[in-house]
Amino acid sequence: MDAAILKKTAPFTYQLEKTGSMRVPGVIFADEALLKGMEDKVMEQVANVASLPGIVGASMAMPDAHWGYGFPIGGVGAFDPDRGGVISAGGVGFDIACGVRTMLTGIHRQDIMDQRKMLADLLFKTVPAGLGSKGALSISGREMDQLLTQGASWAVKKGFGQKNDLEKIEEGGTARGARPDFVSEKAKERQKKEMGTLGSGNHYLEVQAIDEIFDEKAARAFGLRKDDAVICIHCGSRGLGHQVATDYMRLMVAEARNQNISLPDRDLACAPIHSETGKQYLGAMRSAINCALANRQIITHLVREAFAGVFPSASLDLIYDVSHNTCREEYHEVKNKMTRLFVHRKGATRAFGPGSADLPARYMEIGQPVLIGGSMGTFSYILAGTREGMKISFGSACHGSGRVMSRKQATKKFKASRIIDDLLKQGIELRGHSFRGLAEEAPDAYKDVNRVIQVSHDTGLARKVARLKPMICVKG
Repeated sequence: MDAAILKKTAPFTYQLEKTGSMRVPGVIFADEALLKGMEDKVMEQVANVASLPGIVGASMAMPDAHWGYGFPIGGVGAFDPDRGGVISAGGVGFDIACGVRTMLTGIHRQDIMDQRKMLADLLFKTVPAGLGSKGALSISGREMDQLLTQGASWAVKKGFGQKNDLEKIEEGGTARGARPDFVSEKAKERQKKEMGTLGSGNHYLEVQAIDEIFDEKAARAFGLRKDDAVICIHCGSRGLGHQVATDYMRLMVAEARNQNISLPDRDLACAPIHSETGKQYLGAMRSAINCALANRQIITHLVREAFAGVFPSASLDLIYDVSHNTCREEYHEVKNKMTRLFVHRKGATRAFGPGSADLPARYMEIGQPVLIGGSMGTFSYILAGTREGMKISFGSACHGSGRVMSRKQATKKFKASRIIDDLLKQGIELRGHSFRGLAEEAPDAYKDVNRVIQVSHDTGLARKVARLKPMICVKG
């Protein structure tokens, strides 16, 4: 990216001044190396988002940003419904509520290493993964509508997990305001046999060691101890979320035209939040969020069953569950006034600071756990939300390391067999359903997650709590 037209307003903070149809400035959080590695398309998309009706504050890109459909991946935009604010399916993304869930084990890393091959094989066998993967459940009709209305609560009622799991999930495990009747039958049919599956792409199941702790107080609150193992699940709403996005992108193109909204990019198709199309998309999107939450809850149950076969005493308590790719109704301070906003986070994580009423009581003083997955075979991180982040990014942070090359480029450059060997030399057991999929997700196809995290920490988007090193990685 050519940074010459950007103004550095603070350490690791660059502003794109308003030009043309931009209603607010753009802000990119990055250091010089990350900024240089971003495509020019990211800046263009930041400017395009800044031109949408009702946007407030700034159009933002997190340190892991790269170009996507409409919004950049790593993009954040907040819209005021009472000032003509819009909601955009492209601003949420296709894998609605793709997210990360992390669990404690209480097991020392060496105990995992001693059993890692057996445990990797068992997890690979137990949790369905891969393109088009199907689970043991078949859900349709009224049962599907209940799932889409209740989310993780539905899964717990069905015996997949524990009631206290819900306390550690955003919104208590249920996105309220879901409307399954606004979800197409095609979307529901696609999801019929996909509950309890990881899917493909960058989704994964990892067993990780707590390699380093940066904030002892926060680590204690989160239950983290150095050299213990944790489990990380990264997946989303599968076929249903993708179909919801596809269905409403088409509807929003027509709605934007009817509302005389000028779109700088067709992929930014949107609808006023107060419009019928806007309300219907909100109901459908919230249903997809519930689908993702239920999916991760079912996988949690499967992981617990697999672990019990090797470590019967492990309790696998949840630390937290966070979603990316959402638009949520929240209250934030705008010009010294608390204002109701609809905050789009596409490839970005909600990162609420201390004192937020949305947090479990035990995290109220510390801030929200912010779970950041690295690329395959590299470090992951646990951060904590900050008060500063609430002011500068509507309580948002990065969500991962961010790609630096396309999947097609990665398959031409990397060999799956070499990746497997390289990770094994590092003590990491890798299991995957597709050699092509492993090549697409090669570690070097992504940005340096350590740099992304350091920028997030130094800007105050979220602060570092712990670094996690993978021991087992199951990929789709």
